[in-house]
Amino acid sequence: MGQRIVVDPVTRIEGHHKIEVEIENGKVKDAWSSGTLFRGLEIIAKDRDPRDAWYISQRICGVCPTPHAYASCLSMEDSFGVEAPSAGRILRNLSLGANFVHSHILHFYHLAALDYVDVISALDADPKETEAIAMAVGTRVMDFKAVKDKLANFAKSGQLGLFANAFWGHPAYKLSPEVNLLAVAHYLDAFAMQAKANEVDALIVGRAPVSQGWLAGGITATPTAALIGELKYRILELQSWVDNVYLPDIMAIAPLYIDWATIGGGRGNFLAWGAFPDEGGEPTKQLLPRGAIFKGKITSVQEPKAEEVKEYVTHAWYTKESNNLNPSKGETAPKYTKYDPEAKYSWIKSPRLTDEPMEVGPLARMAVAYGRGDKVAVDLIDSTLDKLGVPGKPEVLVSVLGRLGARALECKKIVDAMLDWIGELVALAKKGEAKTYNAYEVPESASGVGMTEAPRGALAHWNEISGKRLKNYQVVSPTTWNFCPRDEKGNRGPLEESLIGTPVEDPEKPLEVMRVVRSYDP
Repeated sequence: MGQRIVVDPVTRIEGHHKIEVEIENGKVKDAWSSGTLFRGLEIIAKDRDPRDAWYISQRICGVCPTPHAYASCLSMEDSFGVEAPSAGRILRNLSLGANFVHSHILHFYHLAALDYVDVISALDADPKETEAIAMAVGTRVMDFKAVKDKLANFAKSGQLGLFANAFWGHPAYKLSPEVNLLAVAHYLDAFAMQAKANEVDALIVGRAPVSQGWLAGGITATPTAALIGELKYRILELQSWVDNVYLPDIMAIAPLYIDWATIGGGRGNFLAWGAFPDEGGEPTKQLLPRGAIFKGKITSVQEPKAEEVKEYVTHAWYTKESNNLNPSKGETAPKYTKYDPEAKYSWIKSPRLTDEPMEVGPLARMAVAYGRGDKVAVDLIDSTLDKLGVPGKPEVLVSVLGRLGARALECKKIVDAMLDWIGELVALAKKGEAKTYNAYEVPESASGVGMTEAPRGALAHWNEISGKRLKNYQVVSPTTWNFCPRDEKGNRGPLEESLIGTPVEDPEKPLEVMRVVRSYDP
């Protein structure tokens, strides 16, 4: 048996996670992913008015409550037999799009970047050299000396705060002090862009995060000229920042970590329920289309169905009656024993599509879009592969570097589309078609499912109504797919599989393991 190491808790994520790996001959031989917090929102929703579900379910995630509100509303609309009118659909797209942009900026700059950017090294940078590098790669030029001075004051005080707990100086860090300073400057700048994206969301649905403006049948906002103007102003600023900071930063850093295009790939099984519908509502024609890919066959996209999903609890802390169920009949029946990698070791169930573990998230969505021939996705991916010197090799995306790159390219695709949706809103308003809500009656009994995408991946909510109350409510969220434990056949979850073969130079400082974990944005 090799050396086992445990990282608990995993930091710079949304939630509570523990990872255990076995290292042999300098590489990960086996891995166990453990969700260490019981969720239980499904139990809270039970026996309530179905119209409460969208508001309660937002508490599942502090970073992406908006997709949970959306999925819940879609689930109820499936049960109620209603859908949002055109203006409501577009405003929903804008709200969800703002959450995606916010989350993608947050992930790269504030959660993942510190696995590649050595903050302490930036203290040795020449600010003039950093300025020259910024101009050469076409990214934003800032007062880099002021940033360095601020960082130096942190260091002198001995209170590095969130910069204190990392593996600074690890040989896996490859950026020069000047590039590190550039990244730190944009790290600080990205906080303002996160806020800008949340402003877009809040203008539409009242506040962000955890909004008040979603509801089955539509959305509460009205597309007035004032609202449209405020939204467009902020979206243009976000688009400029994505084009001139986020994408150039990715392209400046990626070639220096090109070896990570061959690490952390996993099985190549991808699932996307799809998001951002157009007027036709066809799932495969959404901005982010629906589809499933198996064993890395990107040119062979299949049609996934909600009824093909089953959840296993062989290695999760739930009763055996919860095992092997479609979420429409699923149970949330916790039964904690103890942490045991050979038995039960996680609060996360093991969802499977046609009994296959599936990776979800930006990489899955961009792979599905690419496989479906989506022109924007194909152009973005092909041009990026050309710049990285690997033209015609989309398989390099199935990696840690691919996840980071796909997230940035998707952010570009979405923020550009948001301006198109603003144009559609203007056209509807001019025609007097500004209705954003359709009324309905809560049925005595019904069942439904709502499928969409969160920034972290495929999201679905199932409901069953009896006596106009929620008899059952089940959620399969993105990290459930990605960070689940083994199933009853012993098949590892996507993260566990992705870790196999990852090189680890220093088991006392497992930076490489953290890169794989955080590439999924758990």
